[in-house]
Amino acid sequence: MADDFLLGGLRVIDAASFIAGPVATTMLADLGADVIKIEPPHGDPYRHRMGGPGIPESPYNYRWIVDNRTKRALALDLRPASGRAVLHRLVARADVYVTNNPLDSRARLGTRWEDLSPLNPRLIYASITAYGERGDEAPLSGYDATALWARAGLMDLVKPTPDSAPARALPGMGDHPTGVSLFAAIMTALYQRDRTGRGTMVSTSLLANGLWWNATQIQAALCGARVEPRPPREEPATALANLYRCADGRWFLLNVLNDDRDWPQLLKALERPDLGDDPRFATTPARRANARALVPIFDAVFAKRPWAEWRAILNQHRLTFGEVGTVDDARSDPQMVASGALVPIDDPRAGASLTVASPLWLEDAPKVAPRYPPELGEHSSEILRELGYPEAEIDALIASRVIVQGKSAS
Repeated sequence: MADDFLLGGLRVIDAASFIAGPVATTMLADLGADVIKIEPPHGDPYRHRMGGPGIPESPYNYRWIVDNRTKRALALDLRPASGRAVLHRLVARADVYVTNNPLDSRARLGTRWEDLSPLNPRLIYASITAYGERGDEAPLSGYDATALWARAGLMDLVKPTPDSAPARALPGMGDHPTGVSLFAAIMTALYQRDRTGRGTMVSTSLLANGLWWNATQIQAALCGARVEPRPPREEPATALANLYRCADGRWFLLNVLNDDRDWPQLLKALERPDLGDDPRFATTPARRANARALVPIFDAVFAKRPWAEWRAILNQHRLTFGEVGTVDDARSDPQMVASGALVPIDDPRAGASLTVASPLWLEDAPKVAPRYPPELGEHSSEILRELGYPEAEIDALIASRVIVQGKSAS
């Protein structure tokens, strides 16, 4: 079965915790890699993080499901020499090792690139940090909310008005795209290994991804431009790229960027041909100079119909827009399923029939159907047997709590 998938036969050690690192290995698992999640005997703290401030309450461990599906689990204590020996034997047979442990922890446990690469010259060592591998802040801890969203200027710029408080991040919002960056780095390194026969270390950081998200504005600032805060909705640079509210309360983003081409079509959609004769709106420069006057006119028009009608009308006139969706919309959005962005997960313990797909596809390269994530240490003994450990030694490691053999998730 493994040979049926693009990454079948690839062995990946997921020694990361929380989100960004495990996201990268989940993407590898989706394409058929054998991902072994290594956790300490008490488990990845993210496994047990079921609630908390601002976290939706649910009896289902939804965060663990989406970020750690389709893996096997080994619960391993790396502090004793016998635990590190297990890791070393696993590394010697692995293709990829992924970590986001703090740099000082890696040094203490002997899990740095320079510690593990001598064990396997073909190893791809993939590292995520908050602020990068070098510099004074390299050892510091950080989350996507702090190192990506706040530090890179996004928190300051993405707010309703210049006087509003900075916009807070959502849980995992930056971790998931950062995991995609690490996935890309791993795949690039595997391509290089195919050409050279040698492994390498790859890395990314939350800070670097935040700057990449915000690259247009950051580059403007680097080039000496003054990056102005976004104005209130009522005072846009152009009324044709602005938020409007429909009769049923639904908001949408009108995004008509080619004024000269699309202005006539917009007037037809709005059934307001008279605006074309108004000198304030007769040309693109005039419309932009008088954007504040045009917003309340549009407000009044869009408030007359519910969103379903406006959606059909705007599509009919081939105008670009974006519905301001809610997370609850995902339960009934046919396009999310039809496009493959949401995929089935066939396990009642998941609490849902769908899960979020990793955001890339290759034609004629199927993905693995998502499997419910493993229980803590569910495959510990199985993995050690694959490494050649005899049963008596496995039993001794379990007795000493160097490894934990968990219950089956099935």
